[in-house]
Amino acid sequence: MGAKTGISWTDATWNPVMGCSRVSEGCRNCYAEGIAYRFGKGKPTVYSGLTVLANGHSQWTGKIVETRKLLEPLSWKKPKRVFVNSMSDLFHENLSDDKIDSIFAVMALCGRHRFQILTKRPERMLDYMWTRSKSANYWKKAVPEGYTLEDFAGIKMLPFPLPNVWLGVSVELAKHKDRIDRLRDTPAVMRFLSLEPLLGNLGTLDLRGIGWVIVGGESGPHARPMPSAWADDIREQCEAAGVPFFFKQQGEWVDAGHSEFGKLPTGARKALRSDGSEWDLKDMPEDENADVTTMVRVGRKRAGDTLYGKTYHAFPTSK
Repeated sequence: MGAKTGISWTDATWNPVMGCSRVSEGCRNCYAEGIAYRFGKGKPTVYSGLTVLANGHSQWTGKIVETRKLLEPLSWKKPKRVFVNSMSDLFHENLSDDKIDSIFAVMALCGRHRFQILTKRPERMLDYMWTRSKSANYWKKAVPEGYTLEDFAGIKMLPFPLPNVWLGVSVELAKHKDRIDRLRDTPAVMRFLSLEPLLGNLGTLDLRGIGWVIVGGESGPHARPMPSAWADDIREQCEAAGVPFFFKQQGEWVDAGHSEFGKLPTGARKALRSDGSEWDLKDMPEDENADVTTMVRVGRKRAGDTLYGKTYHAFPTSK
């Protein structure tokens, strides 16, 4: 994982640490978990021990390891949007506050970049950020190896929260919407949501204090479907609230009833309720107004990144 990435809402990934553990349904088919397992087999590497094989599938062990990438963003001269820890969670319970401090110190040195941090552990993020807000010079204890306090001279008194750090939470089901409330209480110059993989209809969202929303369906061999209506409902709420909306991808599945995908295959199909649970196709209700959508698997490339034929790739402009 380095400067280049295929993630459309960022320019680069930066992994000063790697490793994680599952916390909710959105973690079931974690792409990072699969990568760690694939590269952790065979001869010892930095990925070794991060995952195990359980019931035929890779699974995080909870082990967190430091990489040699801590200072990597300092070498990037051109300003970038940087996704922090695409192979971990910065606020994982097995990552010490001191290590998080060192990562924030590097971000403080790199004011030209915009760092994007996502977590499924908003309680830890909230506690960390409020604790550090009471000690504006905490970063001085975390100057990375090879640097001195003089390197921070141009920063003077470091503003808090850091103006180039965006904080976000991942929400995949309505029962996890409380993560948004924790985020709203967290000191940040920019708060954003990643509603990916979207596994159910989220209903009404409280977007107060939220500056950006990303939505995407799940991809990969075990991907679960996402009806377009779920994503479009979020788009409409963002539009009403004046929040930039970024539609990343439809995933592997598309709605059977929409013509923009052309003639659909007759293969894998699922009937989906709004909470993400599935109907058996043979038991489909005949009522047209039933809360069920028929989904067809067509693959990520064909499903694409448009919503009802339109592209939505909005970014925040004020930060």
